[in-house]
Amino acid sequence: MKAAVRAWAELLRVSALFTVPGDALAGAAALGRRPDRGTALAVGASLCLYEAGMALNDWADRDEDAIDRPHRPIPSGRITPGAALAAAGALTAAGLTLAARAGRPALTVATGLAATVWAYDLHLKHTQAGPAAMAGARALDLLLGATATAGTGAGYVGVKRPVGATGTSHAAGGAGTVLPTRTAHILRGARALGRARAAGPAQSMGPARTTHLDVRAAVPAAALLGAHTYAVTAVSRHEAQGGSTVAPLGALAAIVALGAAAVREQRRSRDLPPVPGKGGPGDHHRTRPGSPAPRLLLTALTAAYLRTAAKPLLHATLNPSPPLTQRAVGSGIRAMIPLQAVLAARAGAAGTGLAVMGLVPLARTLARKVSLT
Repeated sequence: MKAAVRAWAELLRVSALFTVPGDALAGAAALGRRPDRGTALAVGASLCLYEAGMALNDWADRDEDAIDRPHRPIPSGRITPGAALAAAGALTAAGLTLAARAGRPALTVATGLAATVWAYDLHLKHTQAGPAAMAGARALDLLLGATATAGTGAGYVGVKRPVGATGTSHAAGGAGTVLPTRTAHILRGARALGRARAAGPAQSMGPARTTHLDVRAAVPAAALLGAHTYAVTAVSRHEAQGGSTVAPLGALAAIVALGAAAVREQRRSRDLPPVPGKGGPGDHHRTRPGSPAPRLLLTALTAAYLRTAAKPLLHATLNPSPPLTQRAVGSGIRAMIPLQAVLAARAGAAGTGLAVMGLVPLARTLARKVSLT
């Protein structure tokens, strides 16, 4: 029994699981929202789809691993190929089910993420499009967190629009009108919601529709995370044989550039304004951009990111042996945690950033028992 658990832990790379929750948390922070039920569903969906990718990866590489990595669970005979493929399918279904509970937009993003994972493992991994596909998967994972958070939570700035029997809206001051999201932001949410309530429930003869947060605010964070993933994936293509100095050198340059970009103060011109009372998007641990404490925290988190990822890449550049290349890849995977914390902190969610950093010691401890790669 213990041997079987160990084999499945190796197949699923459970030590890398701690790099996943921060995607959804950073996505929620990018929208100015505290984590909620939708964020939790996104985390669960991400974990399932990530593990599905791990199982499918080893199933697809079983012949190659029999030569280069005979110790892995499938070539060593500890797990059968059929069991690994079945696990990949079941985990994918579970991930999509959790995403569906967060709403149709979240399911749409999760479906794209699942398709990208399967396409990467089954074909794209061994093509020039491999790093881009993996980068796209990580970016979609962050956007999944943003979409799920925007679609299920209460208390965001928006206006309910009751629809009458003829399809005419009577909310917020007149037939056939609905308060735009940008105007609702200017009126700071409370006034808009007050007008909608003043219209009275008697005029609502149909289902209420709600203006959701604009998830495009999470695109810059998704792009930064995707760029990091691209760099690490490019190095991972040489981890079995080593010998490449170009890949780790390019990744090192990309990591330094990402650190410089992340430490800059983020302009939040599209941020939601604070809503009076509880439950509003500004009513949590958000700090004012540019204040000394957030800048100090952002600098410290960025330093942790660079320290985790850059040093092993430098070693792999100077000596591109398989062990040092594999170490650089493992460190690049672990560096996603401080990067996620940076993305949350630069969005003003200092508490979320610190919470994400709390996963670092857990990931480090488990990585000593189960390899990340």
